[in-house]
Amino acid sequence: MVAFFIGLIAGSFGALVGLGGGVIMVPLLVGWARLDQHRAHGTSLLAVAGTALVGGTSYALGGRVDYFAALLLTVTAMATARFGARYTRRLKARSLRRVFGGFLVLTALILPFKHQLPHVAAGGAGMLSGLLLLAAGGLAGFLSGLLGIGGGTVMVPALVLGGGLPQQLAQGTALAAMILPSLIGAFTHARMGQVDRETAPRLLAGIFLGAYTGGKMALGLPEGILRWIFAIVLLWTGLRYLVRR
Repeated sequence: MVAFFIGLIAGSFGALVGLGGGVIMVPLLVGWARLDQHRAHGTSLLAVAGTALVGGTSYALGGRVDYFAALLLTVTAMATARFGARYTRRLKARSLRRVFGGFLVLTALILPFKHQLPHVAAGGAGMLSGLLLLAAGGLAGFLSGLLGIGGGTVMVPALVLGGGLPQQLAQGTALAAMILPSLIGAFTHARMGQVDRETAPRLLAGIFLGAYTGGKMALGLPEGILRWIFAIVLLWTGLRYLVRR
């Protein structure tokens, strides 16, 4: 039952803010389910795919997915997710976590003031650069595989700040783009024996229920409130990465 409740919490949270839920799952799998760090990352990434699938479907049914942007994000994320997963055993991630944490904190501080950015205020943010999307997808895929999280922490800010997309559309697009990369990363972890086969089914059951609920909640919230929620979550996550040893 512990794994089910972890999935329920992470799925609701992940679909609500478009992050996949890995930032919640990894510490809970270590602390509550007593998995070691590597197995927590691999098992989390499998569940992130479930959050992305169910949550992304909820957003899609509400007309909140940009399919072309999701395709570009997916292409490079799929290519890099496997490398991130393989590097979990070979790369000292402490410095990377701190750089990533600083990036999240900076993004969280900028995000609420999206409309004050020059290109957004000028109304020129509708056409998002394809190169930016490809770069964001590549970085998100690598970090997803490495840290066991969804790529929304990179994809959503790129879509909102780089392209001026509404928060709901950015979150739905990021979730849709995370489905295949998360599965590839999880498969790579599984081949290395880093997916707990007893925990995963219960975790996924909670994820499916939570992600559906979280996606429905997000569609009912005003963009401004949802953007502030996302910014607070990014700030909290970034500070955790900065202070974590």
